[in-house]
Amino acid sequence: MGYKLLVIDEGTTSTRAMLFAPDGSCLGSESAALTQHYPSPGLVEHDAAEIWDRTVACARKMIELAGGAEAVAAIGITNQRETVVFWDKQTGEPLAPAIVWQDRRTASWCRELKEAGHEATVQARTGLLLDPYFSGSKIGWAMANWPQLKAAGDRLAIGTIDSWLVWKLTATENRGGLHITDATNASRTALMAIGSGHWDDGLIELFAAPRQALPEIVDCAGDYGSTTLFGAPIPICGMAGDQQAATIGQACLTPGDTKATFGTGAFVLTQYGAHQPTSKNRLLATVAWQLDGRRAYALEGSVFVAGSLVQWLRDSLKLIATADETEALVRSVEDNAGVYLVPALSGLGAPWWEAEARGSISGLSFTATRAHIVRAALEAMAHQANDLKTAFAADGADWKTLRIDGGMVANDWIAQDLADMLDVAVERPCFSETTALGAAMLAGVGIGLFADLKAASVMRGKIDTFRSGLSAEARRTRLDGWAAAVKSVINATH
Repeated sequence: MGYKLLVIDEGTTSTRAMLFAPDGSCLGSESAALTQHYPSPGLVEHDAAEIWDRTVACARKMIELAGGAEAVAAIGITNQRETVVFWDKQTGEPLAPAIVWQDRRTASWCRELKEAGHEATVQARTGLLLDPYFSGSKIGWAMANWPQLKAAGDRLAIGTIDSWLVWKLTATENRGGLHITDATNASRTALMAIGSGHWDDGLIELFAAPRQALPEIVDCAGDYGSTTLFGAPIPICGMAGDQQAATIGQACLTPGDTKATFGTGAFVLTQYGAHQPTSKNRLLATVAWQLDGRRAYALEGSVFVAGSLVQWLRDSLKLIATADETEALVRSVEDNAGVYLVPALSGLGAPWWEAEARGSISGLSFTATRAHIVRAALEAMAHQANDLKTAFAADGADWKTLRIDGGMVANDWIAQDLADMLDVAVERPCFSETTALGAAMLAGVGIGLFADLKAASVMRGKIDTFRSGLSAEARRTRLDGWAAAVKSVINATH
């Protein structure tokens, strides 16, 4: 048997396959961009068939690099969470567009449910809030608005991206695939009772979701089944949503350990262990992982727009030609010249949860330049993180250090700005793809290469540390300006 671990990391803007050795070294990576579909403002869709085709193509490259399927011990999967796929169990083909986690089409319905008094029940049962971010309302909307889904009857399968990939990997010409989802992804649907780890009848009824179309909820590590698509059977042995996988990849295994991923969005998770957290400050309780039927929990804060803001500056505003040029640009000016950018391009996430908020650039004057606007955009990362830190602290989970990862923090200026504004040590691993690394760790546990996650954490490797060099007065000035800008955005929505 081979000892290489193949990871499928299916993100929002791209899908990739990565090959790992058991010591954590990355042996190779292949990625492909995904088409973003915006049918109208606030709506975001993916083509699940494209996701599958590009994922398989990337995986084939890594299996060739490994020396064939026999050289791969196991597959780990990690994925963009909350995105929902609808497919036909007989044909294995999508029946509708995949509704992406950023999509806001159910904002008015979620508001109606909130006004009807349902949010307290949803939060108590799921750890989540009533927001279009989560999968449940997406599913209910699709069932009401896409008649082909109801017409499919018992052939209809619904699942998040992990479910879709496992189904396609394990399906053969003679039978359908495995219809499963891991507990971390299930915990983001607003349909799973977070305490029991099972689908909740009351929530399924609230969101009008067809229970028979939902997958079975399983552990994050174990032998789920094998794929024979690549010439020899390869067991699928690890699964987790991207933020939970990054938490594992950052070795946040002890209660209090905190990581922040700055990808398309920004997501902070603080490890809670076996104790289920309850937030009084509009943070989320979520499953960090489930092994042997036992769940570890985390407290989470979600920011909807992070790396996608830089993409917007590049593609829509044409203020930059590449993301790489932002670091030199922000260093070319001493400060933000009073300019603040609130990136509510798809609403405001935690701790505000204003689904219909819209972004703003404020404080402009004749002294403001392109560099100041770009700097304000990058500063928004630390400003949003500080809002989250305040909420975590109020829930009794203040951060002592912050372990960061994601594409944005390859930028040293952003890493230092986080340390300056949060006034805590910020750790950045030298290998930044911690989401994929976490999926590899889970696959290693699932196939028996490691006894547990602690043993698997040997894969994490070296880190760089950033420490604050900013005065309290300068920090306060920036945060006061940010607070005023956010208040203006929120007031405009009411």
